[in-house]
Amino acid sequence: MKIHADALLFDNDGTLISSLESVHRCWTRWAQEYGIAAEDFARVELHGRPAAEIAADLLPADVVPEAVARIEQLEVEDVPGGVVLLPGTAELLAQLPADRWAVVTSATRRLAEARLEEVGIRPKNLIAADDITRGKPDPEPFLLGARTLGVDPARCVVFEDAPAGLAAGRAAGMRTVALATTHEPSELLADVVVHDLSAVSVQATGAGVEIVTVG
Repeated sequence: MKIHADALLFDNDGTLISSLESVHRCWTRWAQEYGIAAEDFARVELHGRPAAEIAADLLPADVVPEAVARIEQLEVEDVPGGVVLLPGTAELLAQLPADRWAVVTSATRRLAEARLEEVGIRPKNLIAADDITRGKPDPEPFLLGARTLGVDPARCVVFEDAPAGLAAGRAAGMRTVALATTHEPSELLADVVVHDLSAVSVQATGAGVEIVTVG
């Protein structure tokens, strides 16, 4: 399938990189530290949501700021050796002009930058949890990404692995490419579903970016 766009917006974890084992380690320790029952913790969706929203689902409001700072610290400390590039990421980003793409993540800026730096990715444009008031599945993060790049949202393509992120992209009026890296394809509602970024190629043109997907 061929898609023409002005800019590409990438989720980070599960799309460009994987830190799932690190996330599991850190959040499990965090839940134990805060005395959260295993059954309560198991009911909460971790992937693709800001830490502040997850903490608010599990803890009293007055504890949330301290708890968010704690999970950020745990995850930053776990970055060395805890992050890997997903297939196709380096090759695809190398084909894109810096002003034609952005990372739009539910992680804090400190954590996102640490994870990206660990694998040698240095985006010119990064939208993080610190920059927004409502996280995915709200469209705010992707709309801010489009505004930062100076592009019409309808001319953006979102790359996401999480249902919440895909819902945010659709709500922003953007086309969506789902990567089946963390969920089954049947769980992903998108214009295109591929296994990972190795099934995507891009070419910058005078009019924007041409995207070709296989799979």
